[in-house]
Amino acid sequence: MKNFKKYFLVGAPPDQVYLALTNEATFQLWSGDHADIQAYPGGEFSLWDGSIVGKMLELEPGKKIIQQWYFGDQPEESIVTIKLHPHTQGTSVELHHTNIPDQDYDDLVAGWTHEYFGSLQEFYEGDKPGNDD
Repeated sequence: MKNFKKYFLVGAPPDQVYLALTNEATFQLWSGDHADIQAYPGGEFSLWDGSIVGKMLELEPGKKIIQQWYFGDQPEESIVTIKLHPHTQGTSVELHHTNIPDQDYDDLVAGWTHEYFGSLQEFYEGDKPGNDD
């Protein structure tokens, strides 16, 4: 089992980033994929056509999201903690993912960096004035 910790900067305030990660419609806007999210402690979620599934453990609007991700029959729970901190350029996101199965580690790190937070960063950067692609 491995752990992963990284910081990301997202160009939107913490309350918007929180909604982007916990609201089905907002998640679908930036990810382009269907999401099933029950945004309450004990609620389950399924993202990216079921490639990520788990349960919400703790939610603090605009500040923190703690989830359990499911990886089959692993002995220890895989926990994702996302903390949102106000930043002059939007939100500093502190991500800590524990107990990642060794065989899934490289794919998960790439997913967090490119698909998950990379897509979220691109979504909010597209709203900035002067970003005419």
